[in-house]
Amino acid sequence: MGRKVTVATCSLNQWALDFEGNLQRILRSIEIARNKGAKYRLGPELEICGYGCWDHFFESDTILHSYQVLAQLLMSPVTQNIICDVGMPVMHRNVRYNCRVIFLNGKILLIRPKMVLANSGNYQEMRWFAPWNKSRKAEDHFLPRMIQDLTKQEIVPFGDVVLATRDTCIGTEICEELWMPHSPHIDMGLDGVEVFTNSSGSHHVLRKAHARVELVNLATLKNGGVYLLANQKGCDGDRLYYDGCSMISLNGATIAQGTQFSLDDVEVLTATVDLEDIRSFRAEISARNLMASKVIPYNRVKVDFSLSCHDDFLVPPSEPFQWHFHSLGEEISLGPACWLWDYLRRSQQAGFFLPLSGGVDSSASACIVYSMCRQVCHAVSNGNKEVLADIQRILNRDDYIPQDPQKLCGHLLTTCYMATQNSSKDTYNRAKELAEQIGSYHINLNIDGVVKAIIDIFRIVTGKMPQFLVHGGSNREDLALQNVQARVRMVFAYLFAQLSFWARGMRGGLLVLGSTNVDESLRGYLTKYDCSSADINPIGGISKADLRSFIQYCIERLHLISLRSIVSAPATAELEPLAEGQLAQTDEEDMGMTYKELSVYGRLRKMGRTGPYSMFCKLLNMWKDSCTPRQVAEKVKFFFRMYALNRHKMTILTPSYHAENYSPDDNRFDLRPFLYPSSWPWQFRCIDQQVSRRARSQPWHAALGPLCHPQPWHAALSRGHQQVVKIESFEGEDDFDQLD
Repeated sequence: MGRKVTVATCSLNQWALDFEGNLQRILRSIEIARNKGAKYRLGPELEICGYGCWDHFFESDTILHSYQVLAQLLMSPVTQNIICDVGMPVMHRNVRYNCRVIFLNGKILLIRPKMVLANSGNYQEMRWFAPWNKSRKAEDHFLPRMIQDLTKQEIVPFGDVVLATRDTCIGTEICEELWMPHSPHIDMGLDGVEVFTNSSGSHHVLRKAHARVELVNLATLKNGGVYLLANQKGCDGDRLYYDGCSMISLNGATIAQGTQFSLDDVEVLTATVDLEDIRSFRAEISARNLMASKVIPYNRVKVDFSLSCHDDFLVPPSEPFQWHFHSLGEEISLGPACWLWDYLRRSQQAGFFLPLSGGVDSSASACIVYSMCRQVCHAVSNGNKEVLADIQRILNRDDYIPQDPQKLCGHLLTTCYMATQNSSKDTYNRAKELAEQIGSYHINLNIDGVVKAIIDIFRIVTGKMPQFLVHGGSNREDLALQNVQARVRMVFAYLFAQLSFWARGMRGGLLVLGSTNVDESLRGYLTKYDCSSADINPIGGISKADLRSFIQYCIERLHLISLRSIVSAPATAELEPLAEGQLAQTDEEDMGMTYKELSVYGRLRKMGRTGPYSMFCKLLNMWKDSCTPRQVAEKVKFFFRMYALNRHKMTILTPSYHAENYSPDDNRFDLRPFLYPSSWPWQFRCIDQQVSRRARSQPWHAALGPLCHPQPWHAALSRGHQQVVKIESFEGEDDFDQLD
């Protein structure tokens, strides 16, 4: 009697509505799984149509084309003698479900609908699908005629049931069901299910991989069994990057690990498991056996097929090992770079154009492109023919073989330093040195003439000449003069992105890269339609603190020593006049808060779900050793004023790589208004009342005053920003932009 079974799970770089490409990747994964001896193949969630179809799920075409792909799979000789588990939308009794379709040798065994839908953050599955709420129950599903003609089946089971082969029992979970408090695998395991499968569409967020791996291992630690996780990978056509990390776990330990970041479109993991290891593991857990005797049984679909074979004594079982996790610097280096690669090759563009200011943010964007070039060269050197074909098509050179990341970067990345009279020699040199080190094609230009022409037109029309604050102008004049410079840079960025290759006798256009980080977006520290307005932004979901860690990683691991002067320099927009040739403007002074504080505000606002009063209450404890209640109150109120005044800018935020769960991107993730009562009268009154009560009961707090950290918002007020704080309309609030 056979005891050992070989199973396969995979990560596929599927693309929404790319039915032809998705089909080919599914077939290739099944063929690889078969060649490795697997008798069960699991794929990622909604792999036939692509996970990110969004409102295309409402269209009958999406379901029609999914069935057409399913028909091709059923007919293919590649799918013979292996149980195939694929994902697609299915209409059952006029209700749309997110389903797994499991088939063998041209016959559909089961259609299993998703029972718990992801409906928070980036996910809105309940907009398109209904959950299957009939636990342990199934109904007859009438197949469409095109499938009936192939399978000679009129009806198949549809619902929450499990598969019973000759040698084991297989149960299905779909993505979110693993993350819920009472996952289906708990009761399935108690009912004797030994093989659990989970098809996912789980996106990358910094520091998230640990949670996913722990959940999978925990699923089999207390209950025994083998757990297969398949995950989407790549850019599916949106802000998210699905990071693979497919895995197989046995009795609480990892026995197969997929890559988290890779340019390979198809990755297949296999593992060989001795079923007796599961049974003996479970036999020793007396509490589990007691619970198993009381469990409500699942209906089983009997399958006349074995995952094991009789001569399997020669096949060694897979051994447990320790999962390797990437460092924060590696995650930022690899994730956004893979996302950029997918966007570049699928957008039919010839490269990227980046305004490079010599600061941390734009330098980080440049380094991510350089990291992408390193990954392309590495993939080609490892024999990845798809990556080679893509880069040859992008560069329109059939004979080109990328070997040197710097040379490849020179083909794909154009950087541009756009100087004004307010730019310093230091930032000019830092941008130039970094461009030389990564190999980008670098341009220097001065935009003073255009800025002056625009201001002169305003003077001719109005008879007024605006002045900077340091020259006697008002705060409104100062901001307008800063914003003109920033918006002109955006115009030049798109002009050069469209025509710079043409001017050099080359073909194609370039994608404009943005470089506003998540903290600046949260604060609204950017000008509408300036260089923050781009085609895509690889760092738009990454905090300033994490970007600095990434820059340090690039210095140490990528040996980009020019970054040392960049990371040590103060962040500045360089939009105000220099003081005797020296820097006179810093970002944190302009913002009225530190980047460290912004990260705290962002996490409390989004992840902690706090309003002004709740945030004040939490920060009272967090900052009790450094600030008085009054100082905490002023900080919180200042943040919420600025947040309210600038929230409208998030409606035009450049599509960004989603890396932080406190992203303020209002398009898909942060569903909040963009018109606020910026004075927050009720909320702020509650804060003030709490401060007054504490002052009466704890007068000793006043002694903390000298110990409190410097208050940057005081500096913002002293520099003439009182108007910004008090204004409650949008007029004039395109305040403070910078490239970094």
